[in-house]
Amino acid sequence: CALALAAPTSVVAAIGQATKQGVIIKSGEALEAMGKVDTIAFDKTGTLTLGKLEVSDVISFSDALDKQTLLAIAASAEARSEHPLGKAIAAYAEERGISLWSSENFHMEPGKGISSEVSGKTIYCGSPNYLSEHRIQLSSKEKKILEQLGAQGKAAVLVADRDSCLGVLALFDVMRPSVRSMVCRLTKMDTETILLSGDNRKAALYFGQQAGIKSVLGELLPEEKVGYISQLKQKGRTVCMIGDGINDAPALKTADVGVAMGSMGSDIAVEAADIALMSDDISKIPYLKRLARSTLRTIKGNIAASMCINAAAVTLSAFGVLNPVTGALVHNAGSVLVVLNAALLYDRKFP
Repeated sequence: CALALAAPTSVVAAIGQATKQGVIIKSGEALEAMGKVDTIAFDKTGTLTLGKLEVSDVISFSDALDKQTLLAIAASAEARSEHPLGKAIAAYAEERGISLWSSENFHMEPGKGISSEVSGKTIYCGSPNYLSEHRIQLSSKEKKILEQLGAQGKAAVLVADRDSCLGVLALFDVMRPSVRSMVCRLTKMDTETILLSGDNRKAALYFGQQAGIKSVLGELLPEEKVGYISQLKQKGRTVCMIGDGINDAPALKTADVGVAMGSMGSDIAVEAADIALMSDDISKIPYLKRLARSTLRTIKGNIAASMCINAAAVTLSAFGVLNPVTGALVHNAGSVLVVLNAALLYDRKFP
C-alpha cells in the first residue's frame, strides 16, 4: 500500500497547494513534466504584457484620407475580431464616439491579419507579409515609418484596400511589472527563457531586452511557433509554452507543458493548456517550477521509503521477528508515513 500511495498522494497534495495559489493543474502528468522543464517559451501580448493595448498612433499614408476616417475603416473591419489588437482598435474608436460602418464577409488568418468588406469595399488589416500576399506593396517611406514604430516597442496594424496601403495604426502595451524578476529567478533555476512573438521583430526585441530574455523570435505564425517548439523537443529539451490567445493554442498543445493565462486568455487556449494561471500572475511560474521539482523529490522519497520498509518487513518476517499482528502494524505504519510526508507539500512555503 505504501508503494501504491507514494505517487498519487504527492500529486494530489501538490495540486491542492497550487489551487490555493490560483494555479489550476489539470493532471499529474503535467506536474511531473513541469518538474523536468528546462526551456520556457513565452508569447508576448497578454502574457509578458498586461494585454491592455491602446492605440498610440493613427498615421494616414494618403492625403485624401484623414485620421478619423482611417480609424473608422480599421475599427469597422476589426469589429468581429477576437485578436487583442483588433479588439483594442474597435474599443479605441468606440471611446471616441466614432460610428462604425457596416461590414460583411469577415475572414481571419491567424498570425497574419483579417479581411472584411466595409461598406462594400474590401479592407485588409494586418502585417506587411499579409498585405504582400494580397499584392499590396509598401513604399520605402512607409517601411521606414514601420521600423520607427517597431523600435519604440509598438505593434503596427496596416490598413489597406485592394489597391494600396491606406495607413497604419500603432498600439502600445505595458510590460507586467514582475516579468524581469521572474525571468531572473528562472535563469537561476537553470531554465532557459525564449520569447516567441507574432509581432514585428523590432518590437519583440524591444520587449525581450526589457524582460531580460536573450533569445527572441518575432513575426512568427502559429505554425512557425509549433515548428520551433518541435525542434527544441527533438534536441532533447523539455519545453513549456506560456500563452493566452487563439494563436497560441497549437503551440500550447505541442509543448511538453502548456500554461495558459486563465483570466484574460481565450477559451481555446485554456482548453489546450495543461495548466491555467487563473490570476494571470506570470510571477507564479518560478513557484510552479519549484512546486513541481519538490513533488518529484517527494515521490522519489516516498518510493524509496516504502521499498525500504517493505524489504525490512519481509526480511524480519522471514526470520520470525514479525508475526501477523506486528506485520500488519508495520504495513499500515508505512502507509501512514508516506501519506504524511506527501501531505507536507500542501502547506509548504515556496520562495
